[in-house]
Amino acid sequence: MGLALSGGVLASGMGSAASLVINSDHTDPAARESLAAVIEGFENTYPDIKVTWNRFATEGYKSSIRNFLAANPPDIVRWYAGNRMLPFVEAGLFADISDLWQQEEMSDAFPSMASSLTYQDKQWAVPYSYYPWGIYYRADIFEEQGITPPEDWQALLAASRQLKDNGITPFAIGSKALWPAAGWFDYINLRLNGYDFHMQLTRGEADYTDPRVKNVFDHWAELVKPGFYNQNHAALEWQDAVPLFAQGEAAMYLMGSFTVEVMKSAGLEEAQIGLMRFPTIDRDVADAVEAPTEMFATPANAPNPDSARKFLAYVARPDVQAEMNRIAGTLPANRHASVDDSPLTRQATALLSGVESVSQFYDRDVPPRMAKVGMQGFQEFMVRPDQQADILQRLDQMTRRLYR
Repeated sequence: MGLALSGGVLASGMGSAASLVINSDHTDPAARESLAAVIEGFENTYPDIKVTWNRFATEGYKSSIRNFLAANPPDIVRWYAGNRMLPFVEAGLFADISDLWQQEEMSDAFPSMASSLTYQDKQWAVPYSYYPWGIYYRADIFEEQGITPPEDWQALLAASRQLKDNGITPFAIGSKALWPAAGWFDYINLRLNGYDFHMQLTRGEADYTDPRVKNVFDHWAELVKPGFYNQNHAALEWQDAVPLFAQGEAAMYLMGSFTVEVMKSAGLEEAQIGLMRFPTIDRDVADAVEAPTEMFATPANAPNPDSARKFLAYVARPDVQAEMNRIAGTLPANRHASVDDSPLTRQATALLSGVESVSQFYDRDVPPRMAKVGMQGFQEFMVRPDQQADILQRLDQMTRRLYR
């Protein structure tokens, strides 16, 4: 179900003049506040346009977006760059905004992200933020335990054993929504086999029964089998695991930079939080970072296309992106936008410094049906690692069904 929020405009006014309807899944407090600030600024800039914001729960949004794009399209939708965008482009459900990109000089603003928003030499969306994934850690707990942030896999295992021996769960995670587990698979695969193989796998050009993928799960098992993750994580949303981290019951959390504001809301001071890159496993494999890109698009049959284009141009502005990402705890997509100078922001920005490749995230790099089955397999492995062979066989079968 969506929650309609507006300055007095009801959803029944979707087709009326001087209105704009936005559908999104900004449900976390910081994300809600950031988009609310954008909407307020937009309405102040364009006082003749009143905005209706339909807010959905994330998983419900993912399952309903195709239906409302086809049957009852809004003017603006939030979605994901890369492969998750393509089905809607190919189905004719997103509008081509290449002329807006040229008019607003967006190629200059978003040079590194243009490729993930381009299909058949046309642009289909405006990026507004990205959030690199890394391992957040309790800096105060590390200091108390005499632990230096691990730079390689063996150091990570050693730190995890020390924490567990001292009654602290090494890693917090809530895998109920499945995708948090995918971050672990992605990073271990990227560190062991490299970006090119990772993308071959997500494109269906490699098998999950390949020995290289088995090696990923064998390494992952070195964290799962000793109990380095919190119990009952399959029953927890990712936000539900944050208190474990905030209360010192767990010392590390692999997550995107959007989690920082949630951690602070749970009672942590920024000085208590550190951020490190995912440790090296094979030193011969080039570094890569997970940094999903968020975007806004306008449906092909948007009832208020002029308002939609004004909103897309507005949200592309560096000052707008600077403020909305400051609130959300993410990084602005516009390279001209300013960022705050906090230690965590510097650390998040540093994750991408010098890296050769950036991946979008498993559920954005594979088709939706593969994402569901794949992430179910990842979650199952974290609960029942003895089922590894059956899980990989099942993922292989889905790959052959979808790609070949």
